[in-house]
Amino acid sequence: MTTKASRIRETLLHSAPGAVVCNLLLAMALMMVTRVAFLLENRAVFGVMLPLPVWRGGLVFDLSAVLYVNALYMVLTLLPWHVKERWKWWSGAMRWLFVVTNGVALASNLVDSVYFQYTGRRSTVTVFSEFAAEDNIASIILTEFVNHWYLVLLMAALVWLLWHCFTGVRAEVYPRRWKYYATQLVVGVVGVPLTIIGIRGSATAGTRPITVSNANQYVSRPIESAVVLNTPFSMIRSIGKKVFVTPDYMPLTAMEREYTPVQSVPQDSVAERGRERRYNVVILIVESMSKEYIGSMNRDLDGGRYQGYMPFVDSLAAQSMTFRYSYANGRVSMDAMPSILCGLPMMVEPYFLTPASLNDVEGLPAMLGSKGYHSAFFHGGHNISMGFSAFAHAIGYKEYYGLDEYCADKRYGGMDDFDGKWAIWDEPFLQFTLDRVNTFREPFLATVFTASSHHPFNLPEQYRGRFAEGTQPIHKTVRYTDHALRRFFARASREPWFRNTIFVLVADHTNQATHREYLTDLGLYSVPIIFYCPDGSIAPGERGDIIAQQTDITPTLLHLTGYDRPYLAFGTDLLSTPPDSTWAFNYNNGVYQYCRGEWLMQYDGERVKAMYRFRDDSLLRRNLAGRAGNEQAAMERRLKALIQQYLWRMNENRLLP
Repeated sequence: MTTKASRIRETLLHSAPGAVVCNLLLAMALMMVTRVAFLLENRAVFGVMLPLPVWRGGLVFDLSAVLYVNALYMVLTLLPWHVKERWKWWSGAMRWLFVVTNGVALASNLVDSVYFQYTGRRSTVTVFSEFAAEDNIASIILTEFVNHWYLVLLMAALVWLLWHCFTGVRAEVYPRRWKYYATQLVVGVVGVPLTIIGIRGSATAGTRPITVSNANQYVSRPIESAVVLNTPFSMIRSIGKKVFVTPDYMPLTAMEREYTPVQSVPQDSVAERGRERRYNVVILIVESMSKEYIGSMNRDLDGGRYQGYMPFVDSLAAQSMTFRYSYANGRVSMDAMPSILCGLPMMVEPYFLTPASLNDVEGLPAMLGSKGYHSAFFHGGHNISMGFSAFAHAIGYKEYYGLDEYCADKRYGGMDDFDGKWAIWDEPFLQFTLDRVNTFREPFLATVFTASSHHPFNLPEQYRGRFAEGTQPIHKTVRYTDHALRRFFARASREPWFRNTIFVLVADHTNQATHREYLTDLGLYSVPIIFYCPDGSIAPGERGDIIAQQTDITPTLLHLTGYDRPYLAFGTDLLSTPPDSTWAFNYNNGVYQYCRGEWLMQYDGERVKAMYRFRDDSLLRRNLAGRAGNEQAAMERRLKALIQQYLWRMNENRLLP
């Protein structure tokens, strides 16, 4: 009996179909291990206990990914050709194929465990375009290997398991050739449909194969869809896909009536004064400056004892117009430039990485350039870094100053001032910016994108130990950036152009957060937006009645400078728009988030998933979807029109008014 049982076991395990099933189960188990690692690495966002549907959904997406990844291995192993099992090298080749393909898939999950902290979503195939022009990726990866050594050890353990737990096919389990081909025939008849069902994620006829957005059906928070998904699936399912698909929510005429991004500056006293004065404009896009880091914007945190990490920005905010509710439109740096400078929010994928980036577009520098403004963009990174230079020129900046121009200026330290990873340190680069700005004729538009508060959160040698560490690695670097901004404004305030200038401080996106309020689906987008006019043209004070977003900056600056032509922006002029008509938009892991009035709506493209009174429910604990009355219907209608406008205009190259 024992011998017969052993033969049966041997046949089940080491026949081609048996080996494939065993190896697929191994891949599924290890995929789930990387999901647990992803969750633990990002426990500040998710916690460590998630509801059962999240894990059930994870199995659906893991099965699809495992079948995609192992398609070639399955085809070659199940190929009905009896000779191959007798070749000694065949089993070894199949083992290598299985280990390499699944090893890459598991590694991508572990890499995303870290990268998610900076993007807030699973990576898609566009990640390769995002870093295509960067020459520091090897250095960044090496640094992360050191910082996350435990994930490297985990990856080594997973590869060991893939290799040593691999089940090979043995020729001796097929004593008769007819049994071999009969088995393969059964596998083809039964296995192929099951594989298709597994890849599609459903056995229901008429349904579409699951996509990234389907992860939202298993979660209560959009951000949790990143736990349901896995990176191999997200990448594979985004290959060759059309980024923007225009929905058919309503006829175009109804869409235009409900919402249009085409606007005009009101002819009021502020705008008239802008034409008369011809204000200069300086926009400071500060890397990773979450609103959480600014003490004066968080008076209720820690029982009123919270001090923040940017005392100079606190002092500047006291002289500026700020907003209690202000938000980024995206989660990465390349989302910020289109939002801030063109009024184009991030939707589905970063604008830079889509074919729509070749559309005709008119940004703030081009619009002000038509009124005689000189313009320049400053970023201390390599001149091709992140695509900033190409985009800056595309939207009308006359000059671009990057690492090359800085190093060419003999007054500065050149590459000695390079942070070793991304860019010139903020302090010297902001001083270099002032040197250049002082040569500009007025009026001018100058935009600078800082870099030092970027991962891996290092400091210049002379400042190590000077700035307190805080509770997150980024805290010491935002203290340094705050110091660099203090020096920038101290010197700028002595220049003759200073009092005739409008300054805007805004973050590109949020970063490491500590307080629960900044870890919610909305808090992850909470950034400061600060308008500072030294001549008092804008009354200082925090506006609690207005909802502000990055896409509001261009309309508001066009108002202040007296621009007198129609323009297109998916935002509002914060100086003339009634407070109850201001709004904010984010795209969060396949879910559209829309704030208006007292409500936050979360909409997955087909139905409203959540409604929160975000002003009173800052932790977003009470989902009132279906109980918001007419407000929900009105917001849904307006959001649909906004989405359709954006995607239609992107696809039809209609980004000009």
